[in-house]
Amino acid sequence: MSKRGVLVISHGSREQAWVNLVDDAIHQLPLRGDIPVAASFLEIVEGRLIQDGIDQLESQGVTDILVIPLFVSSGSTHVNEIAYALGVIDAPSFDSDLSPFRVNARIYYGSPIEQGPYVAEMIWDKIKSVSRKPAQEALVLIGHGSSYDSFRQRWEQGLSQLAEKVSRLGGLAACDYALLRPDNVRAKVEYWQKERGMQVIAAPLFLSAGYFTREVIPKRLEGLNYLYSGMPLLPHPLLPLWIDQQVQSWLKVGK
Repeated sequence: MSKRGVLVISHGSREQAWVNLVDDAIHQLPLRGDIPVAASFLEIVEGRLIQDGIDQLESQGVTDILVIPLFVSSGSTHVNEIAYALGVIDAPSFDSDLSPFRVNARIYYGSPIEQGPYVAEMIWDKIKSVSRKPAQEALVLIGHGSSYDSFRQRWEQGLSQLAEKVSRLGGLAACDYALLRPDNVRAKVEYWQKERGMQVIAAPLFLSAGYFTREVIPKRLEGLNYLYSGMPLLPHPLLPLWIDQQVQSWLKVGK
């Protein structure tokens, strides 16, 4: 007899509040039926790493695991290396030091956040409080990015599509995206300000608040006139629904 379970994987942080936000979102899952769910972290959170999550589910008799990578972009190298370490792909697309995990269950790999529904709504909900005159404002959606060309291109594609969706949703005049790596954040904001004469809303695309949303982005935009809520995706009531949508789609397979 097969038994299904869900493993949600995010990066991890030394800030307990960061971990709590992920746990709270998972606790709100509107799952139906007796489906074991574990939340694990790539690093830092001792006792709750990915191998711990796998062991926890398999100890409950789980034979089939849906792994949901709780990362904002398919351009994240972590999404790629975790897929490799779980045996989903034969090799990582870069020089990763993540070793293969010990896993007996069949693994089904889900999608990162940018590829799901509700994301544009979550982003707009986080920034609409700072918007003043949407028809005169330009959105610059800011992501982490990557130094690897192939991963950077995935970041760019995902952010471009998301920025357009958020712009339409909020009735904004224009939209763009920027990356911290390689850094073009200041240049993009200056372009919309100085070349196009528009008020800019700078919106971070990060799962949870932390060093990048509180320090890195404001520092790179220091001295510029821009609107910024600094609010990440979590907490938001739609994120558990985004996770549940993947779970329910997976559960229907094979029925």
